[in-house]
Order: sequence, then C-alpha cells, then structure tokens
Amino acid sequence: MNRLIQSAHRHTAIRTTLCAVLGVWLIGSVGQAQAQQDYGANGPGIYSCVDSLGRRITADRPIPECLDREQRELSPTGITRRVIPPNLTAEERAREEAKAQQEAALRLKQAEEKKRDRALLARYGSQKQHDQERQQQLAVVKNTQAAIERRTQDLIKQRENLQAELEFYKGDPKKAPAWLQHRVKENAEQIEAQKRLMEYQQEESQRINARFDEELVRLKVLWAAASAAPAR
Repeated sequence: MNRLIQSAHRHTAIRTTLCAVLGVWLIGSVGQAQAQQDYGANGPGIYSCVDSLGRRITADRPIPECLDREQRELSPTGITRRVIPPNLTAEERAREEAKAQQEAALRLKQAEEKKRDRALLARYGSQKQHDQERQQQLAVVKNTQAAIERRTQDLIKQRENLQAELEFYKGDPKKAPAWLQHRVKENAEQIEAQKRLMEYQQEESQRINARFDEELVRLKVLWAAASAAPAR
C-alpha cells in the first residue's frame, strides 16, 4: 500500500515538473515571436528610391542620389513607415514660402470678412434699421454744412463792412491802417477756410452713402441666407 502511494506521488511530481518546463518553453516561444514582430516593425529602417537614371536604390540611410526626388523609409518587413519629400532648391523654397504667405493672408482675409458679416448682422436686423442709421449720419453732415454756411455769410457781411472802410483809401489801399489791412487779410483767409470745410463735408456725405451702399449689398445676401437657414 505504501509503495502504491509513493509511486503515485512520484508520478504527480513528474507531471508537475513537465508542466512547468512546458510552460517556460511556451512563454519563451511567445516572447521570441513578439520580439521578432517588434523588430520587424521598429527595427532599423531601409531607404528606397528610383534615381534619375531609373535605378532602384536601397540603403540603410537617406540616399544622396535621390535628394531631389521622393524616398521611402521601409520597415525590415517591407512596410512603408514614411515618405520623405524631395529637398527644395532655394527658388522652390521661395515659391513655397510665398504660396504659404498668400494662403495665410487669404485665410486672414476670410476670417475678417466673416467677423465683419457677423457684426453687420448683429447691428442691422433689417433694411429699415440700416436706412435709419444712414439718415442719422447724413443729418450730422447736413447740420455741420448749415453751420459752415452761416459762418460764411457772417464773414461775407464782415468783408462788405471792411470794403466800405477801404473806400476811403481806394486811391491807394496801402495807405489804409495796418489793423484794417490785417482784418481784410484775415477775413479772406477765414472765408477760404470755410470753403474748404464745406468741400470736406460734401466729400464726407459721399463717403457715407458709398459705405452704406456697399454694406446694403452685402447685408441683402446675409439677410437672405439667414432667412433660408433652418430654425434651430
């Protein structure tokens, strides 16, 4: 009986040892396979290209003969890791930089236009509001023009009075008193200044109308788009 028990224990110990050995072997095999897979994916790269003579060239580093053309970096298993673009000449780099600057300027312009459009819609919900704003700004110009006209008329009357005083010296105006000559000169300068102010206000009125006309064209497009947009 004891011999049977001892024999059973020996068989159990042997089976345990064999299982342990087999487990270690399996783990080692899996680890080796994983290492091989990792090496294939992450090992040293292989560079490949076709040169100007049509020859396929491979190397373990970027290929000098193909600096002017596309190269591919491959993994040891042949999978493309990346595509290396050709080196640019100074002229090509300048063109690329100019193109990038133009694209950046265009994006900035488009962003500014969108910002302006949002501001216009927020300020003017309808053409009525836009027309009212135009008339208010034009009214300010008209009030300024009226004030300039009143000042000009006062100066013209002042000039008439000064001319009446100069009648005493019409034979030789240079004999008129210095104060009178100074006032005549000053009056003429002020009348000319009012004339320039009136011209400026006329130009301002034209600028206001031109700006509101331009805004109205854009607003009509924005209002139509907003009306057509589905309600959220």
